[in-house]
This record gives sequence, structure tokens and C-alpha cells, in this order.
Amino acid sequence: MADSLYPQQRLVIDDTLYTYTAAPGSVDKGVIKLNGRNMDIYGKEGPNKGRHIPVIYKYENGQLTICYDLADLKYPTEFETKSSPLYFLSIFKRSN
Repeated sequence: MADSLYPQQRLVIDDTLYTYTAAPGSVDKGVIKLNGRNMDIYGKEGPNKGRHIPVIYKYENGQLTICYDLADLKYPTEFETKSSPLYFLSIFKRSN
């Protein structure tokens, strides 16, 4: 697997706040709430402002895997996107 298809993307989580930078000048900020293996993302600034995005996540070996339901309908049940065209899967590696 390649290190990253999008090397400029960066996710920073600080307690319950997140900042996601997709590219220079494209920043999304908001709040996350954890509930077991589910996470609720609430966009406060940027392209997802005012949106709620239900996701499932797992953190293993310094790697965060997130499956988003961009339609804001329900939490995905698996870490795959075949079941819905509006599911999106992201994998982030922890930087030191």
C-alpha cells in the first residue's frame, strides 16, 4: 500500500475537537463524540459546517480507520464502501 494518495491531508484530534486539512486553504473543523465503536462528527467550520456525519472507527497499531456515512443516515456496519455509494473510508497513520 502506498504511504498516501493524498500526502497533504492531515487529521488532528485534540480531545473532542478535530481539524482536517485536505489541502492548503481547505480546512474543516468541528466536534467529535465517541460512543463505543461509533463516532459522531459535527462540522462547525469549513465545507462540513452544520453537518452531522455518523461514522464507525477503529484504532490499531497507530492507524485510525474511519468509515463515514456522508448521507447522514446511519452508522456503517463494516469498514467497506460497497454497500453504499455515500460511504467513504479513510485511513490515517499517527505521526510522531
